[in-house]
Amino acid sequence: MAQPTPDPLAQLTEIRAIMERSSRFISLSGLAGVGAGLVALAGAGLGHWYLKGLYPDAGYLGLLESSAAERRAVLPFLLGLAGGIVVVALLVAMFFTVRRARRNGQPLWSALGRRLAISLAIPLVAGGLFCIALYVDGAVTQVVPGMLIFYGLALLNASKYTLDEIRWLGLTEIGLGLVAMLIPGLGLLFFALGFGLGHIGYGLLMYNRYER
Repeated sequence: MAQPTPDPLAQLTEIRAIMERSSRFISLSGLAGVGAGLVALAGAGLGHWYLKGLYPDAGYLGLLESSAAERRAVLPFLLGLAGGIVVVALLVAMFFTVRRARRNGQPLWSALGRRLAISLAIPLVAGGLFCIALYVDGAVTQVVPGMLIFYGLALLNASKYTLDEIRWLGLTEIGLGLVAMLIPGLGLLFFALGFGLGHIGYGLLMYNRYER
């Protein structure tokens, strides 16, 4: 009995999938993006509430116009808030990413995963220190734009190790950061747009495309 002829297209598709799994970390979960975005929105809301308590008539604008002594007094809260957002968002993202990696049979902390993490961490750490220096030196209006731009650069740097959609999210964050530089009074809004709604939109797109 003659053996069935292998389908060349199916073979090529299988080879491509194997190469993609070996060269890219494909277990990033769309739900991780949605969760991180919700955490960022909650953090932005908490920051708005805190600043409205300090500056009832101005809110975020009051911080922009504050003295150096007032900025130093607020800095511990802002650092704590930023650190809390990062930690909770990472925990949420790790939960969904670990779950998807197990389903895909892909180890999370492989050599590929380490390269992805390092590519993200270097611009993020440099950008965080740079934004703290901006704040301390009085350039408060440029802190949120700087955060968005450095985060976008981190995503671009890491996109070569993971899904292509990460590159587009990075470009979006950079674009929002550049626009935020021109409208300094809306920094908190741009924070919510970039880190909140941007992540949620990206996460829903990824979930519908790869996981649903």
